Amino acid sequence: MRYGVYLPNQGAFADVGVLVELAQAAEPAGWDGFFIWDELLPLHAHNEAVRATLGESDDAADAMVALTAVAAATERIRLGALVTAVARLKPEAFARQAVTLDQLSGGRLILGVGLGHPDDQFTAFGLDVDLRTRAAMVDEFLDLVNRLWSGEPVEFTGKYYACHGVAMAPTPAQRPRIPIWIGAGGSYRAPRRRAARWDGFAPASEQWPVELIPPETYAEIAEDLRAAGAPTSQYDLVLISNADATEPTPATIPEYERSGVNWLLVQALTVADARARILAGPVGGEVGPAGSD
Repeated sequence: MRYGVYLPNQGAFADVGVLVELAQAAEPAGWDGFFIWDELLPLHAHNEAVRATLGESDDAADAMVALTAVAAATERIRLGALVTAVARLKPEAFARQAVTLDQLSGGRLILGVGLGHPDDQFTAFGLDVDLRTRAAMVDEFLDLVNRLWSGEPVEFTGKYYACHGVAMAPTPAQRPRIPIWIGAGGSYRAPRRRAARWDGFAPASEQWPVELIPPETYAEIAEDLRAAGAPTSQYDLVLISNADATEPTPATIPEYERSGVNWLLVQALTVADARARILAGPVGGEVGPAGSD
């Protein structure tokens, strides 16, 4: 099991200096990853648990800029955002930004990608919220980005995106590409099929961030991923802890490992709690409340 910290990009965490401080503390404490949300607009209006802990601040940091600062201030820890709603972005710009950050970090970037939620992150800017349309856009977007990372001239004509004879350089530091994790609701099978084409799956419970997905559901997810063609090795299946990080417990972590989970992301929704959890470290799978036995 690899252990990561999972923090908002909103409220007090919108201060990039705070994120850098926390990432610098996480690296020597033995954490394997440092991940942040990529929400364009605040979530407090849509999620009671978020509102109760983050408050009603409208502050939000740009995830890619924040991760660039984190990359420059660290040396070992993997980093990424969960999840980026790529249907509202330009694939050519995203491909170049990702390569630049991957090069800067020495090949430590992981890209978490999804359809996006809630809908106001699209409707507020006049963008399509139809889920089928967004799903098709995500598939095309990722196909084009993956080709652009090859460094070879790309000819691409899709329904939503096009590229004519463009070769981008440099290519990513990582091979065969920057890892792509698909983030989506854990009860849906279509995202599992999408995730099987890429490098990892980070499902969320329907009651995120309060509840988490049980081990038996992860076993079903892993089976669906294998049936859809996901590799049996070098594939990341991600568990996100509940908001107060009381679940999973050290006793249940082996159940998740047997179900195929190999990344556990521990959430914290206040800066004080994040500091305490980070300094306590992930040793022995102790992911209960900070300071508990």
